Amino acid sequence: MALENAEMIEKLKDNIYTVFVGSARVVDLSICCLLAGGHILFEDVPGVGKTTLALALSHSINCSFGRVSFSPDTLPSDITGLSIYNQASKQFEFKPGPVMNNIFLADEINRTPPKTQSALLEVMQEKSVTADGAVYPIEGIFMVIATQNPIEFAGTYPLPEAQLDRFMMKLSIGYPSKEDELKLADMFMSGRRAGELQNICSAADIEELQKKAQEVKVSDKVLGYIYNIIAATRKEKRYVTGASPRAMLALIRAVQAHALMDGRDWAKPDDVKALYVPVLLHRLILSVEARMAQEDPETLLRGLVSRVEVPV
Repeated sequence: MALENAEMIEKLKDNIYTVFVGSARVVDLSICCLLAGGHILFEDVPGVGKTTLALALSHSINCSFGRVSFSPDTLPSDITGLSIYNQASKQFEFKPGPVMNNIFLADEINRTPPKTQSALLEVMQEKSVTADGAVYPIEGIFMVIATQNPIEFAGTYPLPEAQLDRFMMKLSIGYPSKEDELKLADMFMSGRRAGELQNICSAADIEELQKKAQEVKVSDKVLGYIYNIIAATRKEKRYVTGASPRAMLALIRAVQAHALMDGRDWAKPDDVKALYVPVLLHRLILSVEARMAQEDPETLLRGLVSRVEVPV
């Protein structure tokens, strides 16, 4: 059974690599986030392949897909849907928005004001949309993949802390190496596109892998290690607030998925070490004093974790 899991995951990776060129770690973490049942935020400069990777992951799975390219005039109803009056039945009927799909791509999410961004809060947490007093659940798997440019870029709005906390991971793709960029040029000239990818697996296959990930054993020692890391961020005065309980639960789920991808049904501290940065870093807000001192957020987090005792 473990071999079947590994084969499916490898096929998923290979399919993504047919159109995406870049960090293998980012691809692995993206799949890990999917298997953990989380949402993912890609932040980087324009043109490095954020949307391509998101589309490649989406189109590798035979499931429903929705997309919105966010802009300053995007409305909440453009995302969640709205009720329209049907003259024939003389009743209002709810027309689902693009978020009511198994995978939803929120492209350039920080180019829309916080009011519209908040339309995703309920669906990312509850996997449902409330409209006109009625609740509309999303069946099967559900994942929000969002892309954004750094907040220093023109025309961007910072995501609220509550919104950031709902993303399991935040990843940066970075510029490709010389070899990768030349390979990208070859792909471009051959006309390969993410939208033309074949489905490697079904939504039911991914749902089954998610269930297997949840069955991965996390010992009391590993749980204690995770908690101690979370507690260390709460005691650090250079953070405005520490990691939330949601962050701890997200790290546990990610650790379970990471172990499954490694062919294990048990988690170990190395899984935690591989994941605490992408899971926690975007949730931790530096204090004014730390920003004035030009503290590096990742260096600070790694320094904190290095002082937490690792269980044997």
